[in-house]
Amino acid sequence: MGFNKISNFQNLNIEEIDENILKLKKEILDLQIKKSTKQSIKNHYFKHKKHEIAQLLTLKTQKNN
Repeated sequence: MGFNKISNFQNLNIEEIDENILKLKKEILDLQIKKSTKQSIKNHYFKHKKHEIAQLLTLKTQKNN
């Protein structure tokens, strides 16, 4: 699973960006819960989700300006 390109998110409007950010934050929370309960997870998913959030926040800042 490679990192997503920021160009994949270019066509989203600000509301869709906000929805995706919330969705990704919930996924990170779910991963943290699974990790704390010793369930089987893949640790690299944390990095991928955080990277996507950073891309979306960057895009949101660019669209606001």
